[in-house]
Amino acid sequence: MKLPIYLYGHPVLRAESAAVDAVNYPELKQLIADMFETMYASDGCGLAAPQIGRNERIVVIDADVLKDDHPECAGRRMALVNPVVEVLDGEEVCRPEGCLSLPGLSENVNRVEHIRLTWTDENMQSHTEEIGGFLARIVQHECDHLDGKLYMDHVSGTRRMLLRAKLRNIIEGKVRCDYPVRTAPKKRK
Repeated sequence: MKLPIYLYGHPVLRAESAAVDAVNYPELKQLIADMFETMYASDGCGLAAPQIGRNERIVVIDADVLKDDHPECAGRRMALVNPVVEVLDGEEVCRPEGCLSLPGLSENVNRVEHIRLTWTDENMQSHTEEIGGFLARIVQHECDHLDGKLYMDHVSGTRRMLLRAKLRNIIEGKVRCDYPVRTAPKKRK
């Protein structure tokens, strides 16, 4: 089932997500399937549970679409339950990032591109893997959502000020999306 994407300004995107008890979560596989379907319908390569209004530590990624420019993304389709990212050595690299919760925007973000990722998959299998390159960036971007962070938080304050009008339009739902969305609740006056 395709689910709406929650847009910038919605409080669910700023809340820290709770760990998932995968063993006692009978609808986990269905939720993950719905998240993949939602991500594909929105032309994304990653989606975190807060982006569909669920503050649970679940992420789906399918980076294969980026394989021509980033070979490390080839065949990488992953469901991450309770992921833990450990930043390893290396310099930060500045690359553009976008987000389904911030439609129409893309900004340069500094991130290291060498991490160790530990997670459980939808079959309750544990994994640990060192990941590099653009795939590491995608993982960090999506895992930031689980901690109530957005890529915009990594952008300079000056740049955010320059984007203030565009961010306000997203908050107010004055953006055009090819996928269903939920905007921030209207403030009562």
